[in-house]
Amino acid sequence: MMLRPPKPHTISVLAFDGMAPFELGCVVEIFGLPRPELEVPWYDLKVCAESLGPLRVVGGFTMQAEHGLDVLKNADTVIIPGANVRHPTSPALITALQEAHRAGARIVSICSGAFTLAAAGLLDGRAAATHWKYADLLRIRHPEVHVNPEVLYVDDGDVLTSAGSAAGLDLLIHLIRKDHGANVANTVARRLVVPPHREGGQAQFIEAAVTPVEEDDGVTRAMAWALDHLTEQITVGRLAGEAHMSERSFIRHFKRQTGTSPLRWVISQRVAASLTMLESTSVPVEEIGAAVGFESPVTFRHHFTRAMHTSPSAYRRTFRT
Repeated sequence: MMLRPPKPHTISVLAFDGMAPFELGCVVEIFGLPRPELEVPWYDLKVCAESLGPLRVVGGFTMQAEHGLDVLKNADTVIIPGANVRHPTSPALITALQEAHRAGARIVSICSGAFTLAAAGLLDGRAAATHWKYADLLRIRHPEVHVNPEVLYVDDGDVLTSAGSAAGLDLLIHLIRKDHGANVANTVARRLVVPPHREGGQAQFIEAAVTPVEEDDGVTRAMAWALDHLTEQITVGRLAGEAHMSERSFIRHFKRQTGTSPLRWVISQRVAASLTMLESTSVPVEEIGAAVGFESPVTFRHHFTRAMHTSPSAYRRTFRT
């Protein structure tokens, strides 16, 4: 008797008139491309809209979705890209989101899409993220929502929200990590040339200048060295030496180029290195901390919990494959 292949996880993403295409493109790139080489059941993506006619898109072109709200509300995961905060959410979309949530769908928003979820009442009493620029407005319009303007995304189980558009990538990679584990998420992140996990929050991006990194930049050289020596003691002095800079100059350049301090960046890389070990091995947590360079189990647990908002053991229980 032949066994049927598992039913793919269906994802619907909303397209609408006047939308900016970046966030929709991220969803299509991550979930719409077939990835047979990963050897896991991939997603079945549907682009949906309230109207099946031509939709104007920022940039001077039009697009047309193949599916309506009837398909959107029946998906396993529903993704709402950034909305126009000046336009009210339509009653039809509110109803579709509420029905999808009641049916057990995972509801996701990117950037100002949180306003759409809030209008549907799906964020009442929950923590939520949106772009820092809109955090105060979301708090004023929906005081029952616990707006967190400092994080890249909030995972509240069946409802997940992200900060600005690029933070949507962080959340989408996180969804893959939840569904398929760190190895698959890391592979997809590498294909996209994005980090599989970024520590920190929106504060480092608020009105911050972006400094181009030279190909042979000293900071880049020091970061590459650190990634090859995570298990060793890494000091600012050693990193500055690898960059051929004074410590003061190195700290200044590092902060300008990364938005964080050298040692905080090292900590984030050590936490990221521990994820695969937690998911794919039975090595004790204490040994994993030492293997990625933390001085003690207490230090490892402290920094892991601060970065991932859960303990190493709880993370392992959730994502162990």
